[in-house]
Amino acid sequence: MGRWEADAAGRFRAAAMELFGEIGYEQTTVAAIAARAGLTARTFFRHFADKREVLFDGSARLQQLMVASVSGTPAEASPLDAVAAALLKSGEFFDDERRPFARLRNHIIAAHPDLHERELIKLATLSAALTAALRERGVDEPDASLVAETGIAVFRIAFAQWVAESETRGYAEIVNQSLARLKALAAH
Repeated sequence: MGRWEADAAGRFRAAAMELFGEIGYEQTTVAAIAARAGLTARTFFRHFADKREVLFDGSARLQQLMVASVSGTPAEASPLDAVAAALLKSGEFFDDERRPFARLRNHIIAAHPDLHERELIKLATLSAALTAALRERGVDEPDASLVAETGIAVFRIAFAQWVAESETRGYAEIVNQSLARLKALAAH
């Protein structure tokens, strides 16, 4: 093995997901992930704190993308429109190429309570970040929290639909349809 390995994190991620799918999350070790990736366990720990972080590695990038979108929305946009823009922007993160990874990830997380807890913490952190971005736009409480939490609800529902085995629609299309339903429900 060379001293520098191209896209080591990507190789670890791919190897881990293959092993999670083949032998299960609990049976997969960091040593097995490293061996499958053709790298060392020491290199693994330069990229990930532990094997579960392979499943949550994109959380910070997703949060940055969504917060930047809220912040970059025109000042005259409503708080809900700012969060809707962030949800749609996250469609760049959830493209069709990423769907198989997301489906397997979702299945693994659903099967393990400790991972499900970590997922809920991720969503709470994302909601807090969106709330803070809305406050920076001048949205007062409790409105900022209410809109951010509503956005997270749409995010969770759209994501669950997007990773469903029979689903073929794109993530942004599902988000748009969910937002339209939400607006129709609020109008009644």
